[in-house]
Amino acid sequence: MNFFSNIIHIFEHLSYSIDLLLLILIILIGSIILLIFIPNTFITLIKQIGLAISCLIFALTLILWILYNNEIGNFVFLKHISWLKVFNIYYIIGIDGISLFFVILTALLIPICILISWNSIIYKMKEFIIMLLLTEFLLINVFIVLDLFFFYIFFEGVLIPMFIIIGVWGSRQRKIHAAYQFFFYTLLGSILMLLGIIIIYFHAGTTDIQILFDLKLSPNKQLILWLAFFFFFCS
Repeated sequence: MNFFSNIIHIFEHLSYSIDLLLLILIILIGSIILLIFIPNTFITLIKQIGLAISCLIFALTLILWILYNNEIGNFVFLKHISWLKVFNIYYIIGIDGISLFFVILTALLIPICILISWNSIIYKMKEFIIMLLLTEFLLINVFIVLDLFFFYIFFEGVLIPMFIIIGVWGSRQRKIHAAYQFFFYTLLGSILMLLGIIIIYFHAGTTDIQILFDLKLSPNKQLILWLAFFFFFCS
């Protein structure tokens, strides 16, 4: 028991000195940049780097789980970065008990995807690994960002690598048609969500989710926003 408590104590010390959420995002971006400059001929090295990075990210998410304090009942590992200060829009990240497990699930699926495609993908392997890591970066941001504006940006951003993955490495003959259907069908619903976010912004003056928890809206506005978000997630 002393051994495990010491390990947890070390992790807690690291969490105070290193922002783990930002570290995860920086590692993902750094690995994508690194892979861009590796020649396509080094296929095995590219796959090994992609797998190693994805496994490292998964390990870091498990550390987040170990350090997560469910007694707080609020967002933890918060990081506030000024972005569009003029419009009162900030890049804020943090996790709660729900988003934590979505982050862990995302980090688990990426190395599984790389392992499954280890021998089956033989065309543009470097680009495939980059698209997977980019998808992971965007999805983790979707689950940890605490601003509706950036949530929308990252959620829609996932469409780009997914569109490329389906269109380039899809297994069926109609993969290009399927990629366009996926892209436009999802994009159509996103217009409604964008309108909903704009309504919220002009009403509250911010898109900070933590502030919006206490937002007072009329029943009619609540219905309009519910329909906008409902049809968005349905699409």
